[in-house]
Amino acid sequence: MRLPEDELAALKSASLLRHIPDTDSSLKNFSSNDYLGLSQHPEIKQAYQEAIEKYGAGSTASRLICGTMEPHRNLEETIATAKGTEAALSFATGYATSVGVITSLLGKGDVVILDKLCHASLIDGARMSGATLRVFPHNHTEKLESLLQTATTKADANSRILVITESIFSMDGDAAPLKEISRLSKQYGCLLLVDEAHALGVIGPTGMGLAEELGIQDQIDFHMGTLGKAAGVAGGYLATSRVWAELMINRARSFIYSTAPPPAQAAAAAEALRIIQNEQGQWLRTQLWNNIDTFRAASEMTSHCQSAIIPWMVGDSDKALKLSSQLRDKGFLVPAIRYPTVSRQTARLRITMSSCHDTESIQALAHCLR
Repeated sequence: MRLPEDELAALKSASLLRHIPDTDSSLKNFSSNDYLGLSQHPEIKQAYQEAIEKYGAGSTASRLICGTMEPHRNLEETIATAKGTEAALSFATGYATSVGVITSLLGKGDVVILDKLCHASLIDGARMSGATLRVFPHNHTEKLESLLQTATTKADANSRILVITESIFSMDGDAAPLKEISRLSKQYGCLLLVDEAHALGVIGPTGMGLAEELGIQDQIDFHMGTLGKAAGVAGGYLATSRVWAELMINRARSFIYSTAPPPAQAAAAAEALRIIQNEQGQWLRTQLWNNIDTFRAASEMTSHCQSAIIPWMVGDSDKALKLSSQLRDKGFLVPAIRYPTVSRQTARLRITMSSCHDTESIQALAHCLR
């Protein structure tokens, strides 16, 4: 029998051992997904507090057991309206959303086609579904079309074929060729799921993501995302047609068999979405993109930034860890990302920008990296 001590030693030897660090408020945080600083927004905190007073601390059971509280219903209506869909369903986490949705949609005899760099939660959901799994190289639409041709040729009348991509990829920060992926999905009569986790709040006229920016929200079958990044709260969601949402309620095990998110969390998330879509949210997005441009100029980057995620490529895991540690000593929190989160020999620092960062800190970080 393998001993856990031996496994941990092997991870340490490969510079892949992980620890949960204590939060150090003295560090300048360039690792958070709180892109708009909404986790500290006074109106969102007030919505949280008022909902606790009215509804209590927790939901106490699954929504299928105790029913839907007003904050959950309001949140889902807010999401559906923002995404231009008939319905939406909220989950406890983004991971629970991925696993619950994909396993509800697919089973044996179906096909799921993913971008190679899709998030682990999407990959796990695809594997757990029992469907045939196919992967295309990152953003490679020619290979995607080839896989679609093969899948549709072999599919029978009852088979579902689902294409999955992120709009903004979580470790590289680049955008998917979403218009082309959407066009191919429709051309071959397939379903399309887009994870907007890192685009929500950051991209689009009202901050609803890349599909909104491109004007193709109505061409996406399943809009997925999280409320714990730019929205600053917690939870995940799916926005889709009413009939698909009803299927999720009846099939998604991570929804059926989980205690519902606290009502105060739902109330705070709805308030965050309201702010993201109004003039205040637009101002925060402008400030965020100004900060991204400041870092890009100060660090002498030649490539264009497509999101608030900026990978500083290192390659070797040990070197990435040492660089992260050196930055920590200088007062910056910037995590080293290693295998298996990214491919071997592609370790990097994952720098994330926020509208709350000040110019002096951004320039100081860039100076240290240079």
